[in-house]
Amino acid sequence: MQIGLGLSYAGDFERQARHVTELESAGLDFVWVGEAYGFDAPSYLGYLAARTSTVRLGAGVLPIYSRTPALLAMTAAGLDSLSGGRFQFGLGASGPQVVEGWHGVPYDAPLARTREIVDICRKIWARDQPVVHAGPRYPLPLPPDRGTGLGKALKIIPRLVRDRIPVWLAALGERNVQLAATIADGWLPAFLIPEKVQDTWGTALAAGRADRDPSLGPLQIAAGVTLAIGDGPEVVAARELARPALALYIGGMGARGHNFYADLVSRFGWESEAREIQDLYLAGHRDQAAAAVPDALLELTSLCGPAGFVADRIAAYRDAGVTQLQVSPVPVGEQRVVDLIAQVKALSDN
Repeated sequence: MQIGLGLSYAGDFERQARHVTELESAGLDFVWVGEAYGFDAPSYLGYLAARTSTVRLGAGVLPIYSRTPALLAMTAAGLDSLSGGRFQFGLGASGPQVVEGWHGVPYDAPLARTREIVDICRKIWARDQPVVHAGPRYPLPLPPDRGTGLGKALKIIPRLVRDRIPVWLAALGERNVQLAATIADGWLPAFLIPEKVQDTWGTALAAGRADRDPSLGPLQIAAGVTLAIGDGPEVVAARELARPALALYIGGMGARGHNFYADLVSRFGWESEAREIQDLYLAGHRDQAAAAVPDALLELTSLCGPAGFVADRIAAYRDAGVTQLQVSPVPVGEQRVVDLIAQVKALSDN
């Protein structure tokens, strides 16, 4: 089991970079940088590439609508070069609020676009011939009836560190998860609960794996968890820190009737709770929305408790197919974050 960490994309990069270098020495395997409508992720990842030496650096995730496929491939290749082959290429569809509200482009055909983008990127990284792609969304070169007719098939100029950069797809819905299991190196779900993986995504994962190219190897899966280790009540209470974020995603990340996170929590069995959270959040009652988050959801998406409990939960994640825990560490008492990373790393290696 590998240990990862998600970083804030809101700023204070210098402080966070110092933090990552310290955690790297404690055994941190992955660090992920997201992108919404703040700073761009590649700038921060390039900075981290210069400040670190072993930790793998992931875009978690770049939206598919904000860059052309070729620019996505070039960005991934550049970050892989800067990091000496440590870059992990995370992609996601985001949602219509951000894609249409911030980037000003239509939110359409996310699955078809994702499949084409991954195909084009891998053709570019292979660097074995000029890139030609016949897909309807991103034909390369652009056909004469859609441009000047002067487009030329090209091959990326520099020799790359790797001709196959790991692709991770953020996916929640069944068709998206099936696509991830078919074409991606890794899958980035949200709110993964080991006991609910089979009922929620089992059919999609099985169908995707049935069509999977064996050269990709087994599907890697990263699950996010709140982490606190110890025996006191304050350790168990640490999971409460996740309430506002869960309320934000379930209640505010999308419009009523079009919220992927609320849909997922409903599929987990908390349909009425998801509806209540969304109603409260959209009405401006954020504290009440947070209070309505089910206690069981907090418990099942956290590693908060004594070392033995944490070890048992790690085993449950492993049994569910998870290969990486993306932790949100909460030190208690005299603990430091670096101590928590070292401890969970030791527990995950047993």
